[in-house]
Amino acid sequence: MAGKVFFGVSMSLDGYIAPESLGDLMGQQWMELQAWVFPLRFFRENLKLGEGGEEGRDNDIARETFERTGASVMGKRMFDAGEQMWPEEAPFHTPVFVVTHEKRDPWERPGGTTFHFVNDGIETALDQAREAAGDRDVRIAGGGATILEYVNAGLIDEFTIALSPVLFGSGIRLFEGVDAGRVALEPVRAESSPRVTHLTYAVRER
Repeated sequence: MAGKVFFGVSMSLDGYIAPESLGDLMGQQWMELQAWVFPLRFFRENLKLGEGGEEGRDNDIARETFERTGASVMGKRMFDAGEQMWPEEAPFHTPVFVVTHEKRDPWERPGGTTFHFVNDGIETALDQAREAAGDRDVRIAGGGATILEYVNAGLIDEFTIALSPVLFGSGIRLFEGVDAGRVALEPVRAESSPRVTHLTYAVRER
């Protein structure tokens, strides 16, 4: 296999990556969780928000994550939320494979993003994403339930958490229901900035 399968998410200090309700996405807590991303030069470039923005290690990590990704996989919940929020030129610029029970023709967006809807499980979606990615990596974009399915199936090679100085108290926990008996982690690196701490781990079978 040429590329890795990875995920990268922002997480609160108490272990949450999103509010429970889709209606609370873009709410205050979620905005605080993602606050490290919004000022970045790469973020502004990728969403066509104009020139300017901050450089530095946070910006480099955001750009490196985008550049290593040849295709993405996501669950239906994340797609449903994003379909409402993403601009017309969705921010992936690669093929995206949506794990769903819905049958739907591919949805092509300007800028190189095409959403493909996969009806027969996470492994089929990953196989299609690997083929589309070529020698680049496949990102499991989310949400939490989809990431957990791939972790528990032993299909994740590496992940990065951007640990934000925010407390949620409730919501969707990243590792709620993880099969800890089969998953071992190996620290790869830890990098901190004034806004967030980036923790990267390799995943091994225990």
